[in-house]
Amino acid sequence: MKSICVFCGSSLGFPTIYREAATELGKLLAQKNITLVYGGANVGIMKVLADSALQYGGEVIGVMPQSLIDKEVAHQGLSKFHIVQSMAERKELMVQLSDAFIAFPGGFGTLDELSEILTFNQLRITDKPLGFLNVNSYFDLLFGFIDHGVKEGFIREEHQQNLIISTDCESILLKLKTYEPVCVKKWIEDIKVESNL
Repeated sequence: MKSICVFCGSSLGFPTIYREAATELGKLLAQKNITLVYGGANVGIMKVLADSALQYGGEVIGVMPQSLIDKEVAHQGLSKFHIVQSMAERKELMVQLSDAFIAFPGGFGTLDELSEILTFNQLRITDKPLGFLNVNSYFDLLFGFIDHGVKEGFIREEHQQNLIISTDCESILLKLKTYEPVCVKKWIEDIKVESNL
């Protein structure tokens, strides 16, 4: 695993535990020689994470649309910086550049990015693993939604089993490295049968 994309917030969050975890994650990525791919911002948790990886000698690649660069939120000290034209292009390039993904606490943008990878994994567009770094139980309500989706028949249990969840930076990197996707070959055929197609 040479590179990991981290989806995270452009805000810091209120409890300092988020900053502390971002600092630890950036340091670990650098120490393990894993390139950090992220959204390229110089604000919020994104800045804390990138600065930590850089401080410990890591490689950091940013990807940002020109519209956000124009708002003067781009990090100026990264190893590499890719300018794209849209948020969709940003996500597409981050997928190409990364071997795995970590969802770190964040807002709507983080939710959008992690949802895309969940869908890509479901459809087998990519088998690159997605891990949730559940700092301060941040994603518990999302996991509750997923549990409810399985119970109500909108999410397959096998797809839920592909979720990687950890509260610890070291542990999530190990889980990403050893990930083997649960193969769901029949699910599209099953939903056709369920729908009487």
